[in-house]
Order: sequence, then structure tokens, then C-alpha cells
Amino acid sequence: MDANTVLLAVVIVTALSFDFTNGFHDTANAMATSIATGALRPKVAVALSAVLNFAGAFLSLKVAATIATGIVDTGAITLTVVFAGLVGGLAWNLLTWYFGIPSSSSHALIGGVVGATLIAAGASAVKGAAVVSKVLVPAVLAPLAAILVATAGTYLVYALTKNVPEGTRGRGFRFGQIGSASLVSLAHGTNDAQKTMGIITLAMIANGTIGKDQGTPFWVIAACAIAISLGTYLGGWRVIRTLGKGLTEIETPQGFAAESSSAAVIFASSHFGFPLSTTHVCTGSVIGSGLGKRLAEVRWSVAARMVAAWLITLPAAAAVGAVAWAGANGIGGATGVSIVFVIGLLLAGALYMASRRKPVHAGNVNDEWTGRPAKVKESVA
Repeated sequence: MDANTVLLAVVIVTALSFDFTNGFHDTANAMATSIATGALRPKVAVALSAVLNFAGAFLSLKVAATIATGIVDTGAITLTVVFAGLVGGLAWNLLTWYFGIPSSSSHALIGGVVGATLIAAGASAVKGAAVVSKVLVPAVLAPLAAILVATAGTYLVYALTKNVPEGTRGRGFRFGQIGSASLVSLAHGTNDAQKTMGIITLAMIANGTIGKDQGTPFWVIAACAIAISLGTYLGGWRVIRTLGKGLTEIETPQGFAAESSSAAVIFASSHFGFPLSTTHVCTGSVIGSGLGKRLAEVRWSVAARMVAAWLITLPAAAAVGAVAWAGANGIGGATGVSIVFVIGLLLAGALYMASRRKPVHAGNVNDEWTGRPAKVKESVA
């Protein structure tokens, strides 16, 4: 086995690892509101989301094409650059998961790739106009659209059901939430799994394994679908807690409106090939569900912390991607990439061990929000 084959294998494993973290980091997008309202039991919710994420990954390849050829010049990309970009995305995913911040896996990945490309090949290798039109503009417009749609939707569902007894309304919207949350999971698989497909395709093009116009191989699609669904099934409980309990106290009509709004915006984005952040959309929908209900409280301090994380996602991931490229390239070849990979594994393990001091899990994810991690219960589910 030659050095290039080893290097490609390490890049693919790193990409699937990113896809896995994307799954557990973004489970909250689809299921946080259904878990918070009790429409679905926590473990049932993540299992359902995993199945639908898997199915959604096979529905479209437009986002994968955008990531593979629309952000950076493929002629200037090497396997080391792709690897370093993935490290940047992984680092940001794990850090924000640890702090329970619903941030964008999509922007972390794109930021990592752009940062590694900048230091490796210069600014000319980055398609600036495409980054603005296909990443930055949707990043601003998507959550705003979700807020508006969810605010209007929440107002309407309460207005139209104001004469329905509370118990009947609650039961009806619990069933509705199962359907709307399922749509968000399907949409998430359609949009997010494709980003890793695009990265692996980019790596294979850079290695000469496939041609630029050959498209994404089926085994890449299947591997990414499996990785993201496994990550989803694990359940990113720390982020689920923040999105489901931290922004506003959610009732079933609000949850239904938020999930339906999110699904509509994400499916529209996937149709046009925009790699938007499902996290931004779903967070906007949850905020809108709070604004649309009379006298509901939106915790703006929590929202502000999320927005601050969103603003620094691209530059932070880009910085890590650039450092990872410099380290791997400085040592050289498969050896350099392997050493950076091992260092990344050790740091990820340390972060996981730190998270076990105050674990969030299916048994305490719905505890009353205090602004601090949920209390640890004796029986960990």
C-alpha cells in the first residue's frame, strides 16, 4: 500500500468521523422540541431521527456538488488540505458540543477547508463570491426566514385552536410533532450528510482516484448515511438540552410550528444546493415559536451566546484548519497527517472525559432549565 493510499484512507476515516459528530451534534435540530414537550421519549426520538437521517442522505446530491467543487478550486487542493479542513470542523463541533452550544457543523466544515486552502494555496484558490452567495448570505437569511415563518405559524396554530380544550389540543399537536420532527430529520439527512460526501469526493478528485466530473460514488453516499445516522442515534444530549429547554419553554403547538418551519426552509435550501446550517434554521424556528405565543419568554441571553458562536465559527474553524495543515505539512506526507490525526484523537478523548463530570443524558435532558448543566441523577439512562 503506497503513501497516497494510506493518506486517502486517513482522510476518509477523518471525514466519516466528522459526519458522525455532525449526527450527534445536530440531533437537537430535529428532536429537541419533541423531547422537550414530551411528544416523543428521548431514546425513541433519537432512534427515529437516525433512521430518517439515513434515508434523507439518498434523496439529493446538489449540496454535495456545492461542497466538492463550489467553495474552493479543486486544482489547488491536496489530501493534506482536505484533512486539515476536516480537523478544523471536527474541533469546532466537539468544542461547541461540550459547552452545549447549537452551532453550525456546516460552517465549521467549510471554515476548516477554507482556512487550510488559504494557507496552502493562497486566497486565489478560494472562490470568494461563491462563499458569500452560497454560505454567508444563506447563513443570515435562513434563520431570519425561520423566525418569521415560525412566529406566524405559532400565532396561527394558537388562534385557530383557541376554542379547543387544552387536553385535546395537546394530544393532537403531539401527534403532529412526530410528523413534523420526522420531516426535519429527513431534511437534515438530505442537507448535512451531503457535506461529508462532498468532502470525500473532493479528496478523491485531489488524489486522482476519480475525475472532476465523475460525481459521488455510491459507496461514499452509503458510508456517509451510516455515519451520520449512527451519530444521531447516540444523541447529542448537551445540545438537545440547550435548544429544547434553554431558549424558551415549549408547548406542543409551538413545537409543531417550529419543526414544520424548519423542515420547509431546509428542504428549500437543499433543492437549490445551498449548504446552509440546519442549526441556524432550527434555532430561528424555536425563537419564532416563543415570539409567536402570547406572554411566552425567550431567553435572549442564551440566544446571544449562540449568535456569538455562530459569528466566530468560520474564522475559528479556519484557524484550526490552517494550524492542522501547517503541522501536517511541516512533517510531511502520510506521517504528518497520521501524527496530527493521533493528536486530534487524544484531545477529543480528553474533552469527552471532561464532559463526564457533569453528564447530560436521556434521563436528565428535560430537567428544569437553570442556565447550568442538568443535575446528575443516580440512574444514568
